[in-house]
Amino acid sequence: MVNPARPAPRTKIPGKRALLIGLSLLLCVGFFSTTLVSYHVSRNSIRESILVQELPLTSDNIYSEILKDLVRPVFISSMMASDTFLRDWTLRGERDHSEITRYLKEIMARYGAFTTFFVSERSRNYYHPSGILKTVREDAPPDAWYFRVRRLLDPYEINVDQDLANRNLLTIFINYRVLDYEGRLLGVTGVGLAMDSVRTALRAYQERFGRSVSFVDRTGRIVLYGNGASMQAGNIGEVDGLRDQAKRILAEGAGSYQYTKDGETHLLNVRYIPELKWFLFVEKTEDEALEAVRRTLYVNLGVCAFVTLLVVGITGLALGRYQERMEELATTDKLTGLLNRQALDALVHQAMNRSRRSGAPMSVLLADVDHFKAVNDRHGHLVGDEVLKRVAQGLREHLRASDTVCRWGGEEFLMIVQDCDAGAALQLAEKLRAAIADDLVLAELASGMVTVSLGVAELQPKESEEALIGRVDAAMYKAKQAGRNCVRLG
Repeated sequence: MVNPARPAPRTKIPGKRALLIGLSLLLCVGFFSTTLVSYHVSRNSIRESILVQELPLTSDNIYSEILKDLVRPVFISSMMASDTFLRDWTLRGERDHSEITRYLKEIMARYGAFTTFFVSERSRNYYHPSGILKTVREDAPPDAWYFRVRRLLDPYEINVDQDLANRNLLTIFINYRVLDYEGRLLGVTGVGLAMDSVRTALRAYQERFGRSVSFVDRTGRIVLYGNGASMQAGNIGEVDGLRDQAKRILAEGAGSYQYTKDGETHLLNVRYIPELKWFLFVEKTEDEALEAVRRTLYVNLGVCAFVTLLVVGITGLALGRYQERMEELATTDKLTGLLNRQALDALVHQAMNRSRRSGAPMSVLLADVDHFKAVNDRHGHLVGDEVLKRVAQGLREHLRASDTVCRWGGEEFLMIVQDCDAGAALQLAEKLRAAIADDLVLAELASGMVTVSLGVAELQPKESEEALIGRVDAAMYKAKQAGRNCVRLG
């Protein structure tokens, strides 16, 4: 690119005008064609990124929020259904009604529930914190839910209905079957969640994540939807563009899709939430996603035109500075501070060459955190991240300064140890395993002992990098199959 700050040389250059005109045309064609091609490549890349990474990640984040905001009533209802007081009180004949109303009041106050209830199979009384609300009857349409739950094979259902005790407000009820100690039905209990509070949470999800969010049941009925969602009341089989995909989406239960409605392309991610027995639909319009890219395109075209005119209008300017080199890709894993896999690929190759030249042994160790998914599921991803950081710190502290350790995968760590044969590597791996298992900080983080399984492999003559990594990976899986928290040699 021409640097306008540098004055042109005073000596005449033969064919200078033709050179500048030719250069200007070349810049013009080059800039415009490159910008347009980049736009199309970026558009396709962004669409793919949204479908494969962004929407699934948003879906995971919303699911985590749902676990806190919406699934909690399911756990409360489950606790009530297994409560020995409730079962014993029913088995004693429901003599003192004040006991059950006091129990329901306490549950509602302790957990901040919108409403609580218990319907007895023996008396058919509908108990509420305010007393006996009514007696359910099989011939009464408002009571059909109870007789439907009686026939359920699942332990509970989630139902949207009117709450008679709260001015018929639309409420999400968790209807949980209560069984006696021999598995016979005693009744149905649970809590209710006001629909308005759910809609408020839904709006909060949309504002926080900038996506349209909807909930769909297993029949395709759109149960809840946020403001501005393209899918509103009805069934997804009635939504333009989704009509042909509805059955496949419900059958697959999870995945990324796209459809066109009212001339707009919608990018959609679907996942099933087993705790709610609903599908979570997270979507984003392509135009919204590409708005910034189009704006960048127009800015780039304007800049290209300006630069091209500048080249044509200012004669005598010499060609300027070369573009600065692009910043090198980061080689450090952000979470653990260890080298990342891209950086280690080159280091493995260098270490192998060094070992072959010097004749000194070289080994690799692969450690995998045992039951890490369970840690994430039980304590959340923040605790999982802290566990990974602590494991990384423990590995680093027990290795020599000349050894190399990197984060190889999600919960996998690869180590290169020079001047170390298989026997010494096994001893080192056992030392690392014991250090992690005995780490009290890790145990406190995960509410239990955190362990790792390690594979060990020594570089063999003429062995390729892929074969070496394959052997240590296989050794690590042998350690997993051997019961975890152990070391195996490849």
